[in-house]
Amino acid sequence: MRKLMISLAVLGTLGLGANGLAGVAQADDLPGAGKEVKMARPTWDTGWFQTEIYRAGLEALGYEVPAVTTLDNPPFYQAVGQGDIDLWVDGWFPLHDTYKPSFEQGAEEVGYVAKAGALQGYLVDKKTADKYKITSLDDLKKPEIAKLFDNDGDGKADLVACPPGWGCETAIAHHLDVFGLNDVVTPIKAAYSASMADALGRMKEGKSIIFYTWTPNWTVGVLKPGRDVVWIQVPDKAAAGKELSDEDKIEAKDVEGCVANPCRMGFAPNDIRPVVNKEFLKANPAVKELLMEISIPLPDIYAQNAKMNDGENKQPDIERHAQEWIKAHQAEWDKWIAAAKAAK
Repeated sequence: MRKLMISLAVLGTLGLGANGLAGVAQADDLPGAGKEVKMARPTWDTGWFQTEIYRAGLEALGYEVPAVTTLDNPPFYQAVGQGDIDLWVDGWFPLHDTYKPSFEQGAEEVGYVAKAGALQGYLVDKKTADKYKITSLDDLKKPEIAKLFDNDGDGKADLVACPPGWGCETAIAHHLDVFGLNDVVTPIKAAYSASMADALGRMKEGKSIIFYTWTPNWTVGVLKPGRDVVWIQVPDKAAAGKELSDEDKIEAKDVEGCVANPCRMGFAPNDIRPVVNKEFLKANPAVKELLMEISIPLPDIYAQNAKMNDGENKQPDIERHAQEWIKAHQAEWDKWIAAAKAAK
């Protein structure tokens, strides 16, 4: 009894008291108490907002997420399959199907950040597209059209593409090959944000630009499809001796700012999904439930990406954006956390 009284007295001096004991007990009861999560995020910063929201959810369950590792696609999928990384929330499917051989034995997709809402394709500034009647990548085969987008004087169109290791790098290379465009297009594979900033600067100077992008992404917030830029189509047939894939033929309906409806974009609409190590998932049912509960509306991601483009792009900014989003969706958030805590 004496020892208990002394302990309570000590706790009182620390500002804990009986309520403090209850708080400690409650923390210990959380499903993630004493556990650490090895979380990753992609090299494209338009996915970092989602990462911070899910990270906050894990921490609300008691998990520690001391650091988030930034990885390109190939090393992430290898690491999550091997258990060196537990999860990320930036799987793009079917775009990332090419990585499945390296992770399917040890990892799986769980839940949806955004379902079937992630579009990809090629855009041209509207002024140039309207003036020269550009509606398809096939138009770049005309020397006078390709030169409009030539920045280095080689006569080839300079297309803002994807850095090495991104899933879209492979898809763009496929399009240049299957549509016979390698001799008229140069894919720019530098850091994407820097390449797009350069393209935006050229457009402001009245020059023509062509670029690949995806949604959600700040590009379509700053350069609004239908007003500033237009989605152009991929050709409806392959170059001689080539064969189109099923994805090349997919048409998306009612794409705002596309030159045609339906719009043949060359990419299937993607699901953005968490990818998680299977052993980690088996040991942490609360995490599985959390991943199945959370989803983020695409317009909210657009809005946050626009803030980043306006200069709010430091890590504390992104963490603040996530907390503001959670507060704005508090009732829904509380339900998600409660469901995860109850998972068995």
